[in-house]
Amino acid sequence: MSQNQLLKQHTPSTSQTLFPLNLRNINQLFPGFTLGDFAVIEGSSSVTSLTSLLCVRAQLAKQLGGLNSNVVFIDGGNTFRLYQITRLAQLHQLNPKQVLDNIYISRAFTAYQLSTLIMDKLKAAIQQFRAKIVIISDISGFFLDNALSDYEAQRVFCQVTTYLANFARENQIILIATNPPHQNTKRNAYLENLVHQRAGIVLSLGQTAYARTVSLKKHPCLKLGSIELPSTNVTLTDYIGERA
Repeated sequence: MSQNQLLKQHTPSTSQTLFPLNLRNINQLFPGFTLGDFAVIEGSSSVTSLTSLLCVRAQLAKQLGGLNSNVVFIDGGNTFRLYQITRLAQLHQLNPKQVLDNIYISRAFTAYQLSTLIMDKLKAAIQQFRAKIVIISDISGFFLDNALSDYEAQRVFCQVTTYLANFARENQIILIATNPPHQNTKRNAYLENLVHQRAGIVLSLGQTAYARTVSLKKHPCLKLGSIELPSTNVTLTDYIGERA
């Protein structure tokens, strides 16, 4: 199936916005997000680089593949990288200060703070800041805290992820949660499985001894699969196209 056919499947109407990663090679596997998507990006440390890139690209004009939008960033894993975003803004020929001013950051330090930011404050935030994209970093990290019982962690996490799936669809925004690697425990496996169930899209970033990998593990209509990026000695930002 050609990429054009895939794009038509993923964009059922001409009025629907497509927000591509615009990274060489990766575009062939995953053309981009659409409004209403709840997506999870998991895997290696490259997740942070990718979300930094999305914070910048979202602010591009629509004709350049952006959303012409402010960004709401809920930082659950202390992963916001100011200098990385500054560098990416410069690569995109944008004013770094203006780009940073257009990213509205809220930080959480416990599972309950994260759930409050999402379930009680997110609606007002996207309206106030006119954001079409929300990024939540390390969505499961606080729920692995031993101070929470398994039952309580699973109960609240289930509420949060169900809310997010409905919220993205009802408010027609792109909602992206990252899920970096954590200790391999039964609780982590349960939470990972739960967020996979709730998300419409799951992208996984990995690394072998010889290459970086990007896998599309879940999507409502695109063919699932993986690609390899040629070298382990490059970052995702090295794959930015000339008009990224």
